[in-house]
Amino acid sequence: MIHYISAEHITIEQIGEIIQQGIRIELSEEAKHRIRRCRSYLDKKINGNNAPIYGVTTGFGSLCNVSIGKDQLSQLQVNLIKSHACGTGERVPNEIVKIMLLLKIQSLSYGYSGCKLDTVQRLVALFNNNAYPVVYKQGSLGASGDLVPLAHMCLPLVGLGQVEYQGHVISGAELLRKKRWKPIELGSKEGLALLNGTQNMSAFAVWALLHARRLSDWADRIAAMSLDAFDGLVEPFTHAVHAVRPHQGQIETARRMRELLEGSQIATNIKAHVQDPYSFRCVPQVHGAVKDTIRYVKSVIDTEINSATDNPTVCPEEDLIISAGNFHGEPIALPIDFLSIAMSELANISERRIYRLVSGLRGLPSFLVANPGVNSGFMITQYTAASVVSLNKSLAMPSSVDSIPSCQDQEDHVSMGANAAIKLYKVVLNTERVLAIELFNAAQALDFRLPLRSSPEICRMHADFRKVVPFILNDELMYPHIEKAIQFLRTWK
Repeated sequence: MIHYISAEHITIEQIGEIIQQGIRIELSEEAKHRIRRCRSYLDKKINGNNAPIYGVTTGFGSLCNVSIGKDQLSQLQVNLIKSHACGTGERVPNEIVKIMLLLKIQSLSYGYSGCKLDTVQRLVALFNNNAYPVVYKQGSLGASGDLVPLAHMCLPLVGLGQVEYQGHVISGAELLRKKRWKPIELGSKEGLALLNGTQNMSAFAVWALLHARRLSDWADRIAAMSLDAFDGLVEPFTHAVHAVRPHQGQIETARRMRELLEGSQIATNIKAHVQDPYSFRCVPQVHGAVKDTIRYVKSVIDTEINSATDNPTVCPEEDLIISAGNFHGEPIALPIDFLSIAMSELANISERRIYRLVSGLRGLPSFLVANPGVNSGFMITQYTAASVVSLNKSLAMPSSVDSIPSCQDQEDHVSMGANAAIKLYKVVLNTERVLAIELFNAAQALDFRLPLRSSPEICRMHADFRKVVPFILNDELMYPHIEKAIQFLRTWK
């Protein structure tokens, strides 16, 4: 199967399918035409115009007033990539690097960047050969785009940097030898086109959105199991309640909870209590707000990944080359921070349900073990969840409220969107861990409700979970079960 890169809208869901299914990509004939047309226009403007063009015939940043001779334009671009590859810290995961490559190819294919066709095709070759440039998480201010990570991503084009290929990290030069590829001879502006752009931030955001939607669905499923395990009430999910406060996510969540609990013997059993704690009763309001946040952030990132975000912008149709600010990350930095806050809240309310389940309430044994005292049972699973949730709260502090000027104050306001993206990545993984711990607890608690049974849907999920994680009779090593619960969230359908 091949996905053809074109000016047509690419969706986040399509990107997920391309990455997860290993689909190859190719430039459409339309994309090739756009790239050639823009490059041809740029070359003519350079040859026929003595006026300086930022980043094309001048230096970069605060060096924008330094003119560059035509015999040095190519070297200028190579120097740009080399000097900007200042990344540090942990490596960006290969899955996200591959999304970065795809997004950069997509952005360049619109024909507003001035790249040569062979340059874009080499990026396509890296993508299709699963050659992952070694990119580091730290270094981008999210302002002139993601200069540092994109520099690392593009070093292999000219035989520099490192690449993970077939399970081994090799030099960019060695990859070229293995594939019998020649180094790309960068033309004027190409280095700037490659390094300017928001593809690092956007790649993290795309990855996070794909997982956020999955975890949002899991949060509802697990909350429904926890509710029955806690002998909770279904009345708070009645449609009439939510019709008078009709937030879309709230209504969707209430409906989902009713569907998940349909046919539950526990839910219809007579209750001794008349009200549940907020962490159960307010699932539609909290989970629903997270759904609405995901929906909003998705709409913003969807626009971003279908945009040209380098600088200057080359518009052949209007006969314009304009240095502006499409690389600035603020439009997505704020929503990325927003999504971190929302996912942190999904973990926050999950931990509160865990706490209730282990508290020895409503007929459940203390710490969900039949013989507490000699057994600590699930006591420390709640500690772990609380620790992770506390870390999430720190990570949810917005990065986008900060700015540190750079480049001799030419770039005097930056978005810090890349830092927001790194934190979002951690928050999503942490939220998955907390939800897995809740599932571990909910399944244990539900067994104590027998012979009363939950709904067919919850029972199916519980039965499949029991195939990989057993009922805990006496104390045993718990961390392997938590890891299996995490894997269950990733694979169960």
